[in-house]
Amino acid sequence: MSNRLRGRTSSQVKRHNQRQETSTTAAVEAAAMPNYFTETLKCPFGELATNLSDSELRETAYEILIGSCRSSGGKPLTYISQSERNSERAATPTLTSTASLQRSLTSTAASKVKKALGLKSSRRRKASGESDSERVKKAVTIGEMLRVQMGVSEQTDSRVRRALLRVAAAQLGKRIESIVLPLEMLQQLKPSDFPNQGEYEAWLRRNLKLLEAGLLLHPLLPLDKTNTAPSQLRQIIRGALEKPLETGKNNETMQALRSIVLSLACRNFDGSVSETSHWADGFPLNLRIYQMLLEACFDVNDETSVIEEVDEVLELIKKTWVVLGMNQMLHNLCFLWILFNRYVAAGQMECDLLFAANNLLMEVEKDAKAVKDPDYSKILSSTLSAILGWAEKKLVAYHNYFHSDNTELLECVVSMGVLSAKIMVEDISHEYHKKRKEIGVAHERVDMYIRSSLRTAFGQIMEKVRSSKRSAKNQQKQLPFLSILAEDVSTLAFSEKAIFSPILKRWHPLAAGVAVATLHSCYGNELKQFVSGIGELTPDILQVLRAADKLEKDLVQIAVENSVNSEDGGKSIIREMPPYEAESVISNLVKSWIKTRLDRLKEWVDRNLQQEVWDPRANKERFAPSAVEVLRIVDEALDAYFLLPISMHAVLLPDLTTGIDRCLQHYISKAKSGCGTRSTFVPSMPALTRCSTRSKFPGVFKKKEKFRTAQSRKSQVGTTNGNGSFGIPQLCCRINTLQHIRTELDALAKRAVAHLRNSESTHVDNIANRMGKAFEHSAATCVEGIQQLCEAAAYKVIFHDLSHVLWDSLYIGEVSSSRIEPFLQELEHYLEVISLTVHDRVRTRVITEVMKASFDGLLLVLLAGGPARAFRLQDYETIAEDFKFLTDLFWSNGDGLPADLIEKFSTTIKAILPLFHADTDSLIEQFKYITLESYGSSAKSKLPLPPTSGQWSPTEPNTLLRVLCSRSDEPAAKFLKKTYNLPKKL
Repeated sequence: MSNRLRGRTSSQVKRHNQRQETSTTAAVEAAAMPNYFTETLKCPFGELATNLSDSELRETAYEILIGSCRSSGGKPLTYISQSERNSERAATPTLTSTASLQRSLTSTAASKVKKALGLKSSRRRKASGESDSERVKKAVTIGEMLRVQMGVSEQTDSRVRRALLRVAAAQLGKRIESIVLPLEMLQQLKPSDFPNQGEYEAWLRRNLKLLEAGLLLHPLLPLDKTNTAPSQLRQIIRGALEKPLETGKNNETMQALRSIVLSLACRNFDGSVSETSHWADGFPLNLRIYQMLLEACFDVNDETSVIEEVDEVLELIKKTWVVLGMNQMLHNLCFLWILFNRYVAAGQMECDLLFAANNLLMEVEKDAKAVKDPDYSKILSSTLSAILGWAEKKLVAYHNYFHSDNTELLECVVSMGVLSAKIMVEDISHEYHKKRKEIGVAHERVDMYIRSSLRTAFGQIMEKVRSSKRSAKNQQKQLPFLSILAEDVSTLAFSEKAIFSPILKRWHPLAAGVAVATLHSCYGNELKQFVSGIGELTPDILQVLRAADKLEKDLVQIAVENSVNSEDGGKSIIREMPPYEAESVISNLVKSWIKTRLDRLKEWVDRNLQQEVWDPRANKERFAPSAVEVLRIVDEALDAYFLLPISMHAVLLPDLTTGIDRCLQHYISKAKSGCGTRSTFVPSMPALTRCSTRSKFPGVFKKKEKFRTAQSRKSQVGTTNGNGSFGIPQLCCRINTLQHIRTELDALAKRAVAHLRNSESTHVDNIANRMGKAFEHSAATCVEGIQQLCEAAAYKVIFHDLSHVLWDSLYIGEVSSSRIEPFLQELEHYLEVISLTVHDRVRTRVITEVMKASFDGLLLVLLAGGPARAFRLQDYETIAEDFKFLTDLFWSNGDGLPADLIEKFSTTIKAILPLFHADTDSLIEQFKYITLESYGSSAKSKLPLPPTSGQWSPTEPNTLLRVLCSRSDEPAAKFLKKTYNLPKKL
């Protein structure tokens, strides 16, 4: 055996001996495969074409063995009778036989074969403490032991030896390979040598069948179809099987038989006569006979134990090679099969036999590289196919057969499977050499074993989890199926890494990586089906996806650790593990959940707005119940979002808050829509006219009524539809509602931040810092809406609700008889309503807007009041006094608006009122000067008509022109007539 084999096996022997000393027999058996895996394997050597039984083959093998030992020995073979044998057995260990057969058993102290194969000492001998001297008494010689081992009776042994003595005498010392043993035995033994006729005839038939098998059915050289000898031999054998053959020397049939047998047995490849008889060296006859010999290496009392004397036994068996056409390579192959088959047939309990077979397989691998004989290759292929088939049946589902206590056995089985496949592919298959693959056979096979076994294990885990779920279906709070599966798969992966991958790494450097990639794929297929059926986000779904994410991280971590020293850094394995994207699935589901919530929120907004009547009496806070409901739903959405068992609250929170922001903007827009703006209520200015110099003119009241009607109609343009939702109380309720929402937005953002800090999310601080702007669009829309509603309410009061006492009557006709008192009385009532209705925080703003609107209204009456209004210089005092009454109403002795606020917004009107006190000529000169300054030299020939800007100012030409138009005196009328040809009436 090679040094490589010895080095490996000696270390195995050491391990096995240590295990034997520290463990009981039961422990050893527990570490082996369970005995329910007992199998019967078909012999790979092929079936014989004749019905020779194992006992007949065994007796033939014994005859060849005795004859071969006689032929190769130094002394002549002599016969000792049974009585002499019995009397001398106890007296002396030396019999008059060949030296090899008579060698004392005391020479078998340490078996080199066992050591080389890694076989430990016989359990039976070790357990009994039997000494060498005691074994000598039981079986005096190797020959005697072989007889016992092969199950040959002493009577048969005596008969064989007697016949061989006669053959030796008749053949004058011919060697065993030169004779056809069955033919010679037929002539040397008579019926009288047998206990009865039946035994003789059975023996006779066996020898005839041997001749048929060795010369006709399984000859070494193919039979020549032109040769008649085979048909003659068949005829003789057929006749002899029907009627016992006369074996006398002078018998014609016997002489014919001898002639034909020798002519067939002594053929040579080149057609010459061979000195060697080829009667037992054809395949598979020779292998089957040799198999019987090798079986003798096993203790008859312990079928799984190789005898201690195996070295001497094999030395004797090898003497038969010359007869059986055997050599070292065929011997190795046969002995490999014997060891392997014995392990399998004996219940797969004696692991030493498998270890020995594996060590011998390494020698066979070397033989296969050196030998290219087609017959050997055929037998080799058949043997290795049987071994590989058995090994792969275990390896494609190695989790079912191996565990942490029998990993040595797994290593051995993998070694045998890989070696068998490697020899078959690399040394037998010619196609392999033509198309040599880059990846080795071992790598490829182990890769397949890992993937197959883990797929099988995954399927079994799935079934186990399903079964467990079915049995516990009535229990509360069960984990989802895929969550349990993920945990079990993770456990399997770590178990694989710890137990099997270190062994399989010998053949596949990325064994653990391949294992986790396979599990990743198996679980991924289940997860994919699960995800495809998801309709909406539920706690169970989230639990499954989080379990999948954790499993993936575990598997990838194992793959990365396993690939640290690989050539590609594990890229090939990682490419096999496309991400589950559980986080992405969760993200999409949460986004879908957010969308559903937001759609529902918008529906609630629309539904509540349709039912809203904006009645400030609906609650003591005087804002709309619909806002309360909408904000409640927003709160619920936020609470529900943070109850989701996810780790991405911070990431997706902006999606939710942006959606809420849009919904609130929608509510705010709807709340202010239809309420009008400042321009909605301010009437359009009438065309410029000049006043008559008369203080009264006929039909003035008629004209006044006509104008009032026209302006009243105009004042309705663009206003509300007259329903109860747009009255001043209702507008105040809308203002309160927007103010309430604006206040709640800050609280909402703070609650979101608090939720965020209590969650498991990452990047919390970044998101929390940005939450101050979460609802900025809604807040801005609230501010705009409040401003719009305040203006709308104010201008509605002044220009719509109070138009009859302002625009339609103030200073119509005589100024002194149509003063501001009626307007102030009704305005005061509206201010009381507003003060009682509007929220404290916006009350000042609303009243300020009413004040601004009233100032604008007064200016509009003075500057754009139309031909029904005419002012004289002496009216200034009355107008100034009316203005003071108006400001006093808003100041309300200090209980109203602040004086500085009133001062701020009354600046314009205070600047314009003195114009009504200025004399006409100075106004005309001032107007001309400002106009020339505005228009330049082009205005010298003719003063242009300045456009209406709406921005009243004492230095603005249009303002001065309007004061002149309303001035009731001759100079003003002449100037306007001459310069612009303005009419006196509309």
